Amino acid sequence: MLFLLLGLLGVGLKYFEVGMVAGWSWWIVLSPFAMAVAWWAWADWSGYTKRKVVEREEARKQARIDRQRSNMGLPGSKGQRPKR
Repeated sequence: MLFLLLGLLGVGLKYFEVGMVAGWSWWIVLSPFAMAVAWWAWADWSGYTKRKVVEREEARKQARIDRQRSNMGLPGSKGQRPKR
């Protein structure tokens, strides 16, 4: 996402000829988009994206379990009693 934002900012500055970006080559201005494509390709190929999704789902699941156990008055996943 950072590469996309940098690319959009660069294109905007180049198009409106703002600052030193106006003198840069279009190859330099558009390079963050190429880096974003490379990042997404690597993230999908390596399983990084899927791992992050699974970690987020597991954290939500554990928080839900802990909240339900707390509501029932049982100790949480770390063995702590809920505060009353």
